[in-house]
Amino acid sequence: MKNLDNIFLIGPMGAGKSTIGRRLARKLKLEFLDSDQAIENRTGARIALIFEIEGEEGFRKRESEIIDELTNQTGVVLATGGGAVLDPVNRQKLADRGLVVYLRAGLDKLLKRTARDTKRPLLNTDNPRERIKELLNTRTPLYEEIADLIVDTDKQPVSQIVEEICKYRAMQ
Repeated sequence: MKNLDNIFLIGPMGAGKSTIGRRLARKLKLEFLDSDQAIENRTGARIALIFEIEGEEGFRKRESEIIDELTNQTGVVLATGGGAVLDPVNRQKLADRGLVVYLRAGLDKLLKRTARDTKRPLLNTDNPRERIKELLNTRTPLYEEIADLIVDTDKQPVSQIVEEICKYRAMQ
């Protein structure tokens, strides 16, 4: 039986997980959590610096610890990092401990939303479009694997997306 007191938002960087998560938590009177923010708070370092010093592997280890901790709480809306689904243990915990909503967005929209963001280490490349495309190719099947609900964020306002998630949750 799904724990409907928790909603976990998954999807690529730029899909709107933090923005939608904050609004959703406010509407449902739940606590909003962001796994990347939790990592930064715990370490006192920005995600980019963790990547620089420990590499992606070191970051993913920290991320798994935080995912385990945050998904064990009750009454939360959790915005996960885009790569949290890479670890099968994370996917299992997310799927088992709450309602998983995959916020999906197209390549052009993701590129536009992340264009000026310098805090995303995986996009520090000469060709961000190609990098996002690679990430989507790898991660989309993983997002789909554990999603209870898939919501497209390209053309809908945040309020409409929040309503769609609330309606789905109420029907469960």
